Amino acid sequence: MNQIENFRLAIISIRANLLRSLLTLMIIAVGITCLVGILTAIDSILFSMSDNFNKLGANSFSVRPLSETLKSNDNGRNRKEAEPIVFDQAMSFKENYQYGASRVSIESFCSGDATIKHGDKKTNPTVRVVGIDENYMNTSAYEIIAGRNFTNNEIMATANKVIIGSEIVQSLFQDKPEKAIGKDLYINSDKYMIVGALKSKGSNSGGSNDRRVFIPLYNSKVQYGYADKSYNVTVAVAQPNKMEDAINHAISIMRNVRKLKVSEENDFELRKSDGILNQLKEMTSTLRWSTVVIAMLTLLGASIGLMNIMLVSVTERTKEIGVRKALGATRKNVLLQFLIEAIVICLLGGIVGIILGILMGFGVSVMVDGRFFIPWNWMLLGFSVCIIVGLVSGLYPALKASKLDPIEALRYE
Repeated sequence: MNQIENFRLAIISIRANLLRSLLTLMIIAVGITCLVGILTAIDSILFSMSDNFNKLGANSFSVRPLSETLKSNDNGRNRKEAEPIVFDQAMSFKENYQYGASRVSIESFCSGDATIKHGDKKTNPTVRVVGIDENYMNTSAYEIIAGRNFTNNEIMATANKVIIGSEIVQSLFQDKPEKAIGKDLYINSDKYMIVGALKSKGSNSGGSNDRRVFIPLYNSKVQYGYADKSYNVTVAVAQPNKMEDAINHAISIMRNVRKLKVSEENDFELRKSDGILNQLKEMTSTLRWSTVVIAMLTLLGASIGLMNIMLVSVTERTKEIGVRKALGATRKNVLLQFLIEAIVICLLGGIVGIILGILMGFGVSVMVDGRFFIPWNWMLLGFSVCIIVGLVSGLYPALKASKLDPIEALRYE
């Protein structure tokens, strides 16, 4: 009796006890659906969040003056606070920092109480003005919804151009960003032409991110600069797995820019912005294990049900087993026949569960507006679990069937 014949007999047996087999099959399908579906949904959500965080600068770090008072080595006495990162230092760092496809942006806070005017409309004097370079939009969470970014020529030529936040669009241009492009407005008493409008970003602990206007960096230096004004430097890393190397390279460049001696400690600090994403990954890791436990409990119930069905099947087919043994079937043949039957039931349930799981994952990815991908790893896990459940559930009934005495089995009524 070859294995193809065993598979054929397994299908015949399942069809003969269709309702009973379907009930067990569906229990297995539910467990596999939970396993594949939830894990696929988690991966889809995490991938989408990771992608969004990358756009928000999660794979970036900022360089700031050391926020704490520095300690000298002379009896632990305090010395002056860290010097700000001035314009020339920031520009020198940008020119010298070359690490793969990483981008360096420079920004400068100009004012937090500006009034923006267009025609006969004006805002309250609570608008923040920020000077930026051409890379800022690539290293920040802002997205241009209409118009364009600053060109390098506009940055260098101190052009009176401006990119406005969504609250400014709402207040001065009836929430129509396309209408704002090319129009003039006044930042306090200075005239600027609008070249871009931004998508809403929301608020953070520092206030509204949408109640801001951005002007070219050199323009901000001329309009709002002073000798020891501090500039913020941000580096966006193209390859997240090389973040530590990129940081070490930045430390080396900044030490040279700041002219620090070998014996001197860093008077600046680097802050990574991927902490939230790492926390989310840790949370989803716990959720994955919880999903696996729930699915396994469901499959445990299914395996008990399958074992019960197989034991009943052995009892019902005792005479059939006796006939086969009388015709020359060995214990191994009978053992394999019942094991394959149990595995076939589990695999059929697994196929149904995987299909439902993929549909569940797809539904979740659509709801969260994320990316969907075929979960090959989880599909393989689902099939592997089905085979294991089939082996465990079918082993005892198969052993019982293979040990039946053919003479006693033929006499069974």
